[in-house]
Amino acid sequence: MIGNLLRALLIVPALLAAALGGADAFDKVGFPSRDARELVGWLARPPGAGPFPVVIGLHGCAGLYTRSGEIGARETDWSQRLVRAGYAVLLVDSFGPRGIRALCNERDRALTPADRARDAFAAIDWLARQSFAVSDRISLIGWSNGGSTALRVAGAPEARRLRHVIAFYPGCRVLLKRDWRPQTDTAIFQGLADDWTPAAPCEELAQRGKAHFVGFAGAYHDFDHPDLPLRERRAAFSQRPDGKVTIGTDATARNQAISAVMAILKAP
Repeated sequence: MIGNLLRALLIVPALLAAALGGADAFDKVGFPSRDARELVGWLARPPGAGPFPVVIGLHGCAGLYTRSGEIGARETDWSQRLVRAGYAVLLVDSFGPRGIRALCNERDRALTPADRARDAFAAIDWLARQSFAVSDRISLIGWSNGGSTALRVAGAPEARRLRHVIAFYPGCRVLLKRDWRPQTDTAIFQGLADDWTPAAPCEELAQRGKAHFVGFAGAYHDFDHPDLPLRERRAAFSQRPDGKVTIGTDATARNQAISAVMAILKAP
């Protein structure tokens, strides 16, 4: 059902999303990870007491914050859209509490997606105890390293506690070596021109595991960012011999992905 819905949405050009106003307020919350570390989360909610369906957000390898300490534009933009659509949003900071600023240039990483999956399950544990949350309407979205984490979560039996898992431009080669099967409705959104986390392994993984795969021709890593001019940067795990990757917004892919994600979240 969701696969057909996604295909229908991508056939028709998506309308440009309405302009958003000022940033919605986030409340800082704390909860323990499953490794007994105290985690930080940023919570945004629609007006009223709820209860609301909830989306957990998992940041990428650059961390949740900008250099000035603000929550990143991608996570802020998605949070605003989701809150205005009636969802509470919990952004989980896996790096700050562990003293990690960023991991994009590190091949030997101190924190892996498998490690971060425990943070995601801890967030579900915390939300299940909150009166504002509909405990059986919790979904998960992850970007890049957070998308790789989302796929680890999706393959665990406990993922049945989640309604939907959505991974943006994850790395999929490691999971291709394993018997990965999603335990809840799972979708992967990937730019077909991505030279950091290539699309082909994710498409193969999705086909094998019967997950939904949506590829966007000509789109690179970070294609759903609200305003990131196309540029190159150095990064670990680049697919290019010069060690660089291409990142940046693709307006068409971004708008289609927004429409598709909203449709997934509304589906049973």
